[in-house]
This record gives sequence, C-alpha cells and structure tokens, in this order.
Amino acid sequence: MIGRSSSLPRFNRRALLRASAALGLGVVASPAIVSQALSSSGELNYMGWSGYDFSALFAQFTDKTGIRINFIDQPDQDSMLAQARLAAQTSAADIAEPSIDRLPGWVDADLVQAWNDANVSLDSYDKAFLTASGMVKGRRFFLPIVWGTEALTYSIKEAPLVYGTASLADLFDPKYVGKVTLRAHSALAAMGRVLEAQGKLPKPWLDSYKDEASMRQLWDLALVEAIKHKANVVQFWSSENDAQSAFRTNGCTLGLTWDSTGLNLGPDGFGFIAPKEGAFGWLQGYVLLKAAKNAEQAHEWARFIATPEGSAAYATAFSANPTASGAIDLVDQKVRDFYHKAYPKDAESKIWWWPPQPAWFVALRSEYADKWRAA
Repeated sequence: MIGRSSSLPRFNRRALLRASAALGLGVVASPAIVSQALSSSGELNYMGWSGYDFSALFAQFTDKTGIRINFIDQPDQDSMLAQARLAAQTSAADIAEPSIDRLPGWVDADLVQAWNDANVSLDSYDKAFLTASGMVKGRRFFLPIVWGTEALTYSIKEAPLVYGTASLADLFDPKYVGKVTLRAHSALAAMGRVLEAQGKLPKPWLDSYKDEASMRQLWDLALVEAIKHKANVVQFWSSENDAQSAFRTNGCTLGLTWDSTGLNLGPDGFGFIAPKEGAFGWLQGYVLLKAAKNAEQAHEWARFIATPEGSAAYATAFSANPTASGAIDLVDQKVRDFYHKAYPKDAESKIWWWPPQPAWFVALRSEYADKWRAA
C-alpha cells in the first residue's frame, strides 16, 4: 500500500539550486495565499517537534490570515503518535508532523485523512518530494515540508573527522569510550549497515524492514555487536534538546545525530559530516488528522508553508532543507554553507533513505532499543 522509501528520488542540493534558479523567486507570493483563503480567522491545532522556535513564522501566518496557531510540542515521533491517539478522542489536534517512513503507522491506526489536492498548491513543491510514498490508494496523505539527515556530529578538536574516511563504524571505535551519544534504534541500524559493509550479514540490511522474521534475524546480530561497544555510549538521546545537551553538558565528542544538532552546535566547536556509508535520510511533512476540527485552516497553512517564503522560513527555524520550489535561495546563508560542508563530493547521492516502518516494525525496533539500553 505504501511504496518503499527507495522510491524517493536521488535528488541533491545542487539540483535543487539549479531548479530554483530556473523557476525564479516569488512565483507564489503572499497575495496568492489571501486570494485562495478558505477562511480568514479561527485557529489551527498543530502537533509538531519540540526544541525549535517557530514563533516568528506562526506570527507571520496569523498576520496574513487571522488564524491563530496552537502549538503542541512533542519530543519524538512515538510521543507524537501516542498523543495523536488521545487527540482523536477530543479533536485536540488538527495536523501532525511525522516523517514519511512512519506514515504507515498513522494510516494503520486510522488516525489520518487525505489532503484535498486542489487546495494545497501542489505546483509550489519541488516535484522530487511529492513521492509515491506519501500516497495511499491514490490519495495524498502526506505533504512534505523539510528533509535532512542523521549523520556524524563531532568535536573538531577532540574527534576530527574527514569525509571519505569518516564512518558509522567510528561510533563503535574503542577510542571513543564514554564519549558518544546515540539514538538507540538509529545506532542499531548504523551497526547493521556497518556489518553489511563488512560482509557479516546473511542478507541485505534493508530486508529487515520487510518482514518480522528477517527483522529479528538481522537485528539480533546488530544488537549482539552493539552491546560489545556499550561502553562508548555516555548518553542515549531522544530529542533535539537531549542531543545538544549530550555535547554541551555531558562531554560527548562524537554522535549520530540529526543535522540540526550539528548546525546548532557549530558555534561550540563541532562539525557535522556524512559517513562514507551514506547519511540516514529523512523526509518530514504534514498529516491531516481524521478528527481535525479545523481542516480548512489546515489547508490554508499547507498553502502558506508551500510558498518559497514560508518553506524557507520553516526550514531555517528547523535547521533543515526546504521542499518548496525556489525556497532554497531564501534559506539563511549559514544553513546553505553548513550543508555544503556536511555533504561534499558524492555525499548527497549516497544518502540512505529510511524505509517505511509499519507499526509491527516500530514495536520490534523499540524492543531492540530497550534491550540495548538495558544491557
């Protein structure tokens, strides 16, 4: 029902820049938002990520439309899905913001409804991001907003890394005992990919996302190997705030983190680089909850955030890449500079996109992560 994330095209930042330049700026300006408005007042209950400041962007939207945003922040996707289940009983949330690999869980839980294609300005998006993975039975259940990666944040002084030699295997190197921060399930996937690169798996790591038997077979091997290197981990992180504090407060010098973490830690003497195996790639976007009380306002927000200005502002606040055509030219210069350094040479073409993760997989993934944390 949901296409594999391998259906995501191998786009790259340079292609986005070329496409944006060809299209020009301002093709969807604010007057278009006003003229298409379904409503000029009301509110939108928005469940999104904690650790980021969207206040200026929300204020801009309210000034243009009269719609007030009530932001419900959540630290991670599991919490977001759990709260969405509760919100379904009270209609307390209208939209949520998972990554596309987690869409199957929202659909299986019957929490979401399709967006109205005619009311979300699909022509405003870079077509690379309108992937089939966001479609369910021919209807669009996912609107992309930002994309980015999970790769290596490192201390420039104490754990210097260089593209081409920097590896996921560095996370498990004995020289970093007590100096590493990880997200447990991501790091187990990293270990699986390292073992695959070393020829130590009986089948491709991607097979673990296909069925339970393959998942258990491959994750058992990754878990056993990861436990051997548990001493490296000083902190498991689960949110942006956790990840940053691991470096700033708990003495970490190396970690597998979101790109936003690397960008935010730049002034503190840290760098961010894609590993030679390829960074983990994610595409994040909006789902419209089935119990939404403010569906019209949700569609108006979707139109606003698909403009170059709205998309760039959101991406800058989130320290990630925008998905609207023309938005890349409006992103803060420090963000553009950061990504050029993080993905040099062939790094963008080697991004490893997270495959779709249905509910059965997420449950087992959590089980393995718990075993590693408790080991």
